[in-house]
Amino acid sequence: MKDSILKVALAQIAPVWLNKEATLKKVVTTLEEAATNGAELVVFGEAFLPGYPFWLAYTDGAAWDLKVNKTVHGHYVANAIQIEAGDLDEVCAVAKKLKIAIYLGIMERPQDRGGHSIYCSLVYIDANGVVQSVHRKLQPTYDERLTWAPGDGHGLRVHPLKKFTVGGLNCWENWMPLARASLYGQGENLHIAVWPGNLNNTQDITRFIARESRSYVISVSSLMQTKDFPKNTPFLDTILEKAPAVLGNGGSCIASPDGEWLIEPVVDKAGLIYAELDFERVYQERQNFDPVGHYSRPDVTKLSVNRERQSTIEIKD
Repeated sequence: MKDSILKVALAQIAPVWLNKEATLKKVVTTLEEAATNGAELVVFGEAFLPGYPFWLAYTDGAAWDLKVNKTVHGHYVANAIQIEAGDLDEVCAVAKKLKIAIYLGIMERPQDRGGHSIYCSLVYIDANGVVQSVHRKLQPTYDERLTWAPGDGHGLRVHPLKKFTVGGLNCWENWMPLARASLYGQGENLHIAVWPGNLNNTQDITRFIARESRSYVISVSSLMQTKDFPKNTPFLDTILEKAPAVLGNGGSCIASPDGEWLIEPVVDKAGLIYAELDFERVYQERQNFDPVGHYSRPDVTKLSVNRERQSTIEIKD
């Protein structure tokens, strides 16, 4: 396949909720299926590994010292990913073997922040199996703040992928104009937007970003139904008392650089969604608008980006 054509796969599937080991196995089998169908990039939803904290909305999540919330939070943290400890090594090895690039939403428990708090991170693994960036969500949204910590700008990076330059953001970060601009300014022309699920998240912003940036935009959402919650989930009966049957209905889609649909949002359907992207469309649509090129005024407005990885300590031995 020529360098200007990229075949992508959108993994609109459900994790094995809050189960790290089982969801890792699902990631691997999904990559293997995508590779057999010629995919060169596979994208998973936000917090896919090991799942989104849906329980918070249904367990009085903001109340102090409730046993249900402390217990489920502890279970969540225990199933989060420590990249430094090798939790993604098998995924990286599979990426290298299959020569496939990956954007994977994880709950990260990083050692450089003490190893006890978790961050909603978007990991890019290249086709050589190397983790090239880990973007920790800048600002968790609403009840997410009860279980996720705010990230930093270290992962606001783009990567070469054939002729494309790819970057990504988590969920409502995609509504942050300056976060988007930080990627545009680095040459992004294939934007990855990951979501926990639901059409209402993807149906407007996907086309808007495409039209604003004159880039391809891939939005990937997970699926989640309460019937899929593992039976050993802590306080499962309490969670199910108020939770709706469907928590994430998908809505994965792709918009072309002119802002029109390449793949319209897919709802309530599990599986891999495939498409081929033609890089030449990017050049064509930049003819009349380029937000960081000929249609920009850096002498008037300019963005400053701090990509330093944040930590509470600086050790000098």
